[in-house]
Amino acid sequence: MPIFKKPPFGFSRTKKKDMPEGLWQKCPECSKVIHDIELEKNLGVCHHCQHHFKMSADERIKLVADPDTFEETDADLITVDALEFEGYAKKVEQYRDKTQLNEAIITGRATIGGYPASLGVMDFRFLGASMGSVVGEKITRVIERATEARAAAIVFSASGGARMHEGILSLMQMAKTSAALGRHAEAKLPYISVLTHPTTGGVTASFATLGDVILAEPQCMIGFAGPRVVKETTHQNLPPGFQTAEFMLDHGLVDRIVDRKDMRETLTSLLRYMMPETTAASA
Repeated sequence: MPIFKKPPFGFSRTKKKDMPEGLWQKCPECSKVIHDIELEKNLGVCHHCQHHFKMSADERIKLVADPDTFEETDADLITVDALEFEGYAKKVEQYRDKTQLNEAIITGRATIGGYPASLGVMDFRFLGASMGSVVGEKITRVIERATEARAAAIVFSASGGARMHEGILSLMQMAKTSAALGRHAEAKLPYISVLTHPTTGGVTASFATLGDVILAEPQCMIGFAGPRVVKETTHQNLPPGFQTAEFMLDHGLVDRIVDRKDMRETLTSLLRYMMPETTAASA
């Protein structure tokens, strides 16, 4: 009789303790697993490959605005289902509950490095940050307030494009935001556009690419249509890195690629140069 008896093959009947969810993120670029705390400390950037994860609007505002200076505006603007698109009203309500946002953008006033700015930050979590009538109206007001206050306008874009649920009403926002930027430019005031992943569709075809200075985060996708649509339309093979920030930098659409950790310093430097008549509060 053997002294030691081998355990029978098979699964253990003892149930393993469930591993808590939401503590780890897998980097889509290098496939490394990163703890949420570590990712948060590194501003949502993978320390292995420098991939920039998506950020919420609140996180971006905290990243660039001077502490305790941001004042939100137009928070009460609510989308109206003017076209009675099937299921749209319910979907908007679901995203409000899920994100605790009223719409796909947060706007307001803040100082950056002591310089006043009118700020708009899109949030991809809300319906892919698609641009409907409320998003377009809030961006237009960001620009108009900057013009009135003789301040800089800064918009962080991250969007799937115009919101199909609102049809022509969403497409009208392209012209409206562009017209506001035209008036802002006539007043000889700066507009800084920051492109983050992804910036596509009608947003790219309007205010996102009309900046006096256009910044972008590393490796973010920038384009009008998706690469598959472009390839099927042109019947040509796309060049390597097509629609990345680096490709756009090489071809003149983007002025500079800025790591997230350097964004506030870069914006401060630009405002110092573009708004020389404005005395920074910290100066």
